[in-house]
Amino acid sequence: MAAKQGPKIVSKLSAGGPGAAGVGGGLPALPIASPLMGKKKKPFLGMPAPLGYVPGLGRGATGFTTRSDIGPARDANDPVDDRHAAPGKRTVGDQMKKNEDEEEDLNDTNYDEFNGYAGSLFSSGPYEKDDEEADAIYAALDKRMDERRKERRELREKDEIEKYRMERPKIQQQFSDLKRKLAEVSEEEWLSIPEVGDARNKRQRNPRYEKLTPVPDSFFSKHLKTGENHTSVDPLQGLGGLSTPYPGSMTPGTGELDMRKIGQARNTLMDMRLSQVSDSVSGQTVVDPKGYLTDLNSMIPTHGGDISDIKKARLLLKSVRETNPHHPPAWIASARLEEVTGKLQVARNLIMKGTEMCPKSEDVWLEAARLQPGDTAKAVVAQAVRHLPQSVRIYIRAAELETDIRAKKRVLRKALENVSKSVRLWKTAVELEEPEDARIMLSRAVECCPTSVELWLALARLETYENARRVLNKARENIPTDRHIWITAAKLEEANLNTQMVDKIIDRAITSLRANGVEINREQWIQDAEECDKAGSVATCQAVIRAVIGIGIEEEDCKHTWMEDSESCVSHGALECARAIYAHALQVFPSKKNVWLSAAYFEKNNGTRESLEALLQRAVAHCPKAEVLWLMGAKSKWLAEDVPAARSILALAFQANPNSEEIWLAAVKLESENNEYERARRLLAKARSSAPTARVFMKSVKLEWVLGNIEAAQELCTEALKHYEDFPKLWMMRGQIEEQCENMDKAREAYNQGLKKCPHSSGLWLLLSRLEERVGQLTRARAILEKARLKNPQSADLWLESVRLEFRAGLKNISNTLMAKALQECPNSGILWAEAVFLEARPQRKTKSVDALKKCEHDPHVLLAVAKLFWSERKITKAREWFLRTVKIEPELGDAWALFYKFEQQHGTEEQQEEVRKRCDNAEPRHGELWCAESKHVLNWQKKTGEILTGVASKIKNTF
Repeated sequence: MAAKQGPKIVSKLSAGGPGAAGVGGGLPALPIASPLMGKKKKPFLGMPAPLGYVPGLGRGATGFTTRSDIGPARDANDPVDDRHAAPGKRTVGDQMKKNEDEEEDLNDTNYDEFNGYAGSLFSSGPYEKDDEEADAIYAALDKRMDERRKERRELREKDEIEKYRMERPKIQQQFSDLKRKLAEVSEEEWLSIPEVGDARNKRQRNPRYEKLTPVPDSFFSKHLKTGENHTSVDPLQGLGGLSTPYPGSMTPGTGELDMRKIGQARNTLMDMRLSQVSDSVSGQTVVDPKGYLTDLNSMIPTHGGDISDIKKARLLLKSVRETNPHHPPAWIASARLEEVTGKLQVARNLIMKGTEMCPKSEDVWLEAARLQPGDTAKAVVAQAVRHLPQSVRIYIRAAELETDIRAKKRVLRKALENVSKSVRLWKTAVELEEPEDARIMLSRAVECCPTSVELWLALARLETYENARRVLNKARENIPTDRHIWITAAKLEEANLNTQMVDKIIDRAITSLRANGVEINREQWIQDAEECDKAGSVATCQAVIRAVIGIGIEEEDCKHTWMEDSESCVSHGALECARAIYAHALQVFPSKKNVWLSAAYFEKNNGTRESLEALLQRAVAHCPKAEVLWLMGAKSKWLAEDVPAARSILALAFQANPNSEEIWLAAVKLESENNEYERARRLLAKARSSAPTARVFMKSVKLEWVLGNIEAAQELCTEALKHYEDFPKLWMMRGQIEEQCENMDKAREAYNQGLKKCPHSSGLWLLLSRLEERVGQLTRARAILEKARLKNPQSADLWLESVRLEFRAGLKNISNTLMAKALQECPNSGILWAEAVFLEARPQRKTKSVDALKKCEHDPHVLLAVAKLFWSERKITKAREWFLRTVKIEPELGDAWALFYKFEQQHGTEEQQEEVRKRCDNAEPRHGELWCAESKHVLNWQKKTGEILTGVASKIKNTF
C-alpha cells in the first residue's frame, strides 16, 4: 500500500509546494525518498535501435523515412562507395541492373503447369556438364517427337488455313474475277473512270467561302433610272449623307449617268498610281503599267539575308570606305548592297560619291552608268570618258546606251579616234555598217590592228577574189603563225573552182608553220577539217585530212587510230572527213580486208549505191580472196534488180575462190530468190560434187522442202546424214519434215537418233520436248527437259522451256520454283530475267525489272522486257525510249523490231511506223524466237524483211 501511495503523496506535495512553505514558516522542501530511485536501469536505454524498428508501431503509428535517413539521391552514373569495385560494378546503375537480373519473377502468374516458371528456378546455380548432357537428350527427344507428328500436323494446319480462307477470303481474292475483266476495259472507259474521292458530307467538310462579286456599273445605271429610294451609300456620293451627290453632279433620280466618263476617270487614276511607283533602271519599270495589279514582289527587298546581317554588312562597308576611300570595290559593293535592299537612290548617291573618290576606276564608272536612268547614265558615261579617254569598255557602254543607229556609229567612230588599236571596237563598229562601208572600215582596221586574224579574215570575205588573195597574203606576212589564214586561203581557192591549188596551200601551210616554230596539233587540224566539211568546202577538208592524218602516230598504231578517227568524224556528222580518212587508209593498207570492209560499210550506211559498188570493185581487185567483199557487191547489184550483173560478179568470185561454200550458197540464193529453181538445183548439185559441206546439203534439203518435193528432201537428208551425222540441223529438218507429214513416231525417232549423235544440241532437245507436249505427253516432255538440263547444265534456253512448259500446263508455282533455280544456274542470262519479270504479279514486276537491269544492264532481252513493262503501264514516251535503246544495242534482234512496230501501230503515227519499217529493213534482223518462227517457216521462205515484220507484229498479242 505504501508503495502504491508513494507517487500520489509526492505529486501532492509538489503541487502544493507554496502552500506548504507558508505553513512551515519558509522552511525549504526536503527530498522525499521514492521506491523508484532504488530500481535497476533498463539495459536497452541509450543503445541504437534495431534494424527496421519503427517507434510507435505497436500502438498503430505509421513510420516514414526522410532524405536525412537514407542520404542524398544517387545518379545512375555516380560511382559506388567501394573504390576497388570490379569492372561492371563501379556505378550505381550497374549495381541496380545486377540486382534486377538476380531477382527472378516467381509470381504465380508467371507459372506454367508444364514448363514451370518462365525463368529457371536454378538459373543462378552452376551449369555443369551433366546438365548440358541432359538438355541435349531432352532436345533430341523433343525433335524426334516433333518429326513423328510433323507431316500430319502440317496437313492439318494446311486444311485449316484453306478452310479459313474459304470462309473468310482476302479482299484480293474477292475481286480477282473483276480484275480479270479489267483486260476487256477500253481506253475510253478507263479514262472516263472518276478520280477517287469521298463524296459524303462534301458541303460540311468543304464549306464554301463567301464569294464577293463586284457590282457592275450597269447595275447602278439601271437602278438610277428607276428613281427608286436607296438605303445604301452610292459609290459616286461623297461623305455628306445618303442623298447628297458630288458637287456639280446630276441628281440621281434623273438617270443621266455617263458610264464612259467613269471608266476614263478610273483609268486615269490607275495610270497616276502606276507612274508613281514606276522606275526606269536599265530601261525597265518595276510595275507592269498594262496590268491592274501591282507586282507586290517588286516592292519586297530581294535579299536573302536577315536585317541584322544587312546592318552588319552596311557598317563593315562603311568602315572600308572610310579607311580606304580610294578603293573602288568598296564603293561598288556598298552600292549593290543598297540596290539589293531596295534603296536605289541611296545606291546611286553612293556610287556617284565613288566616282568622285576613284575617278580613274573603269568599274566604278560602269556601275554608276548601270544604276542611273537613261539620260543621267549618258551624262555619267560622258564624264567617265573625260577621265578615261582610253577605256574601251566605257565607249562600248556609251554605244549601248544610244538607241539610234546613227548615234551608235558616231560614238564608236569617236572612240576609234581615241583608241584605234582596239579590235573589239573595230568589230563592234563594223557590225553596224553596210557591206561596202564595212569593207572600207576593215581596210583601216587591219592597218591599225595588223595582228588580228579575225579582222583580216572578215576583210577577205568582203573583198573580190583577187583582192582577197592579196589580203590573205598580207595577213600571212603579218601573222605567220596562224593556221586559219592558210585554211581560209584554201577555201577561197576551192570556192573559185581552183581546186588544184588547195593541196598546195595546205602543204605549204604545214611547212611554213613548222618553220615558224608552230607545233602541228593533229586534233585541232581535224576539227578545222570537220568545220570545213560542215561549211561545204569538201576539197579543203580532204586536203587537211591528207596533210595531218599521219602526224604524230607510230606506224604500228596507224590503222587502229585512223579507224577511230573515221568513227569520230561519222559521229560528228563530218562524212567527207571520214571518207578522206578511209581513202588515205586504203592507200596505205591496200591489202587489208578489214579496212576495205569498214569503208564498204561506211558507204553502205552513208553513201550512194554507185559509190559502194565503185569501192567494192577496187576492194575485190586488191583482196580477191575476201569472199564477203564479193558477196556485198553481188548483193548490191541484186538489190538494184540487176541480176545479170550480180551473176557476173559471182562468176568472177568463183574464179578467185573456186570451192568457196559462201559463194556457192550466195549463187543458189540469187537464183532461188529470182524463181530460177532449176538453175539453183544444178548449182547445188555441182556444189555437192565439188565442194560438199554440211551447209550445202542442208540448203539442198531446204530448197526441195520449200518447193514441196518432200520425197526428194527426205532422200537428200538421208544421204547427207551418212556423211554428216554430227550436224544437228540435218536431224532437225528430218524430224520437222516428218512432223509436217504427221508421222509423229518417225519424227520422235529422228530426234532421238539426232540426240545420240549430238547430245549438246539444245535445239534438238527443244523440238523433241515440244513434240511430246503436242501429243499430250506432258510427263515425258518434262523428263526430256530434265535430261537435257543434265547434259547441258547451263543452257538458258532449256531452263526457259522448262519454265514455260509448267506455265502452259497451269502449274504456276512449279514454274516460279524452276525460274528461281534457273536464275541460280544462269545468273547472267537475259532471256531468263526477261521471262522472270512477267512471271511476277503486276505490283512486283517493276522491282524484278530493276534486279534484272542490275544483273544484265546491256542485255537486249532485258531492255525489251522493260520496254514492254512501260507499254503495259501505258507510259508511252518511256516505252518508246526503251524500244529505241534495245534496237540500237542489238539491231539484229527481230523480236525487238516486231514489238516496236506493234507498239507504233497502237500508239504512234504513220510516219513513226514507216520509220521503224525502214530501219528494220536496213538492219536485216536474223535472230529472235518469234522472228525465226516466222522467217524460217517453209511457207515464208521468199518473204522480204518488211513482210516478215508485219507478219510477226500481227501475231503479237500484248497480254503482258
